[in-house]
Amino acid sequence: MSFPDKAERTKCWSTRDEYWKCLDDNAPKHSSTSGEQIPNVCKQLRKAFEQSCPSQWVKHFDRKRTYEQFKEKMASGYDPLLERTKAERGGK
Repeated sequence: MSFPDKAERTKCWSTRDEYWKCLDDNAPKHSSTSGEQIPNVCKQLRKAFEQSCPSQWVKHFDRKRTYEQFKEKMASGYDPLLERTKAERGGK
């Protein structure tokens, strides 16, 4: 696939934004990089997103959303090391 022109980029970003809004409204903690099932209500938007954007862009945007979610968790006091320690102890 050649590099998208301005109209194609705009369409890609628009479908990405619609998909992300659907996730935010219906499954705010959904992570596209974890292999989680896409909520049924968002599946058509995901399909449109994948069809409108180059696959490398889809992969990049999925990672970007996951990273933004991680940053938000960190800003609210999330400690991944503490979480890991709890998991190793069986949730204690």
